[in-house]
Amino acid sequence: MQFRVVTDQPWDVQTDLLVVPIVGEPSFTGPLDELDRRTGGELRALAAFGELRPKRYATALAAPGGLPVGRVLTVSAGDRDGLDREVVHHLAAAAERRLGGRTVRRLAFWLGDLADRFESDAALVAGIVARGLVEGGYEPGTIYRETVEAAPPSLDEVTIVAPGTDRAALEAAVRRGQIIGEGANTARTLANRASNDVSPLVLAEEARAIAEHHGLAIEVIGPDRATELGMGMFMAVGRGSDNPPQLIVLRSGREGETDALGRHLAIVGKGVCFDSGGISIKPSERMEEMKMDKTGAATVIAAIATVARLAPGTPLLAVAPAVENMPGPHSTRPGDVVRALNGKWVEITNTDAEGRLILGDALTYAERLGATHLVDVATLTGAVGRAFGNLVTGAFGTPQDWYEAVAAAGARAGERYTQIPLVDDYVADMESWYADLQNAGPAEASLVKSGLFIREFRTRPWAHLDIGGTAYFRKPTAYAPRGATGVTHATLVELALAGARSA
Repeated sequence: MQFRVVTDQPWDVQTDLLVVPIVGEPSFTGPLDELDRRTGGELRALAAFGELRPKRYATALAAPGGLPVGRVLTVSAGDRDGLDREVVHHLAAAAERRLGGRTVRRLAFWLGDLADRFESDAALVAGIVARGLVEGGYEPGTIYRETVEAAPPSLDEVTIVAPGTDRAALEAAVRRGQIIGEGANTARTLANRASNDVSPLVLAEEARAIAEHHGLAIEVIGPDRATELGMGMFMAVGRGSDNPPQLIVLRSGREGETDALGRHLAIVGKGVCFDSGGISIKPSERMEEMKMDKTGAATVIAAIATVARLAPGTPLLAVAPAVENMPGPHSTRPGDVVRALNGKWVEITNTDAEGRLILGDALTYAERLGATHLVDVATLTGAVGRAFGNLVTGAFGTPQDWYEAVAAAGARAGERYTQIPLVDDYVADMESWYADLQNAGPAEASLVKSGLFIREFRTRPWAHLDIGGTAYFRKPTAYAPRGATGVTHATLVELALAGARSA
């Protein structure tokens, strides 16, 4: 997909399809009125017929009349007051997905008045649109099949149409958005691939190929070395499977180097390539979805590659503890006591609370590698999805200014977060007779306790992003297929680029 930017009027652009965003009720004044005139009144006729609905992401195909295009596609942004970065991102993706099964090679997207809600920052909007179009073209069915009925078209050329703007600024923003979208799609593919296809060893091989392609350093720690180092929690999860665990570490920049904000940032992602629950086995219903439990690892691996494309050499660590959580003769049993890498003794009362175990050792190891600031991403709990659904990611953080820095990166990325409090009074529920703490206490406030447990294994500013509800969709939406969503990838990229010396 090749992007270009033109400052022509939308009625002067030759293409297969022209996308026209409509904010609120269509108001046929200015350029929209001229577009309607050149279609021979087709847009007004659709509005009168009730086809141009103001419902967000609603679409309508129109005949082009005298326009030099094959078709016109209108996409509703919904209410003007609700227009934000997330809506623009999804709007562009919805336009691409609406074309599923259609023959379109060239697409033009007119920015219209979308930038009015962003202080007329057309470059900002253009970058978000580019990212949305790239992500909207993603189709997971093609991972294992050559053809998928009604898949979005593979576009050869995308033209961003923005009359009267700074073309150079828009071109830079569009390139940035395209790269971030491509990175999100890389994360989605890694997450969507089946567990018999992506074991911990295969995930490490994929990470190695990505590292070599983008000039990143890589270290992969196998079970013998992990045991020697004292990663008792990591090994407690990984030893139950015939597929050996792998701790994957990717590095950008020099060892110990700090970024422009004085940080050595580490992004840590949960990589459970399949989660049966171990001895505390899960119910069979929807267990096939547990291939998605590696989404956090897929996200951080893709994110460090994206940062390397946009700002090579930016100091950054990506740590992905990759395991399978399986029952077997070597599996950890409920009641086993293990020693974490930081020296704490942990009683494992529930082997299905495994993500916090591998993250704990991974966070400790990241600090040993010099990390001064930490963010972990994990499909950690079902509770977060029950609390906030599949559109809001639950987040913890300490100290508060670090959490706010992560949340601000999320706002720039157009991703939604809600902060969950770290209530110290609940720590007592994780007390153990035999160890310093246990990995699972009473069910009440289990979401809060998951964050409190992980907090025990870091000493630096830290944030935890629980994507248990947002990592994948069980059914398609107007802007995304079922499967992995790529959530938090853009947030991590924005967070890292804030410290880049040449972002």
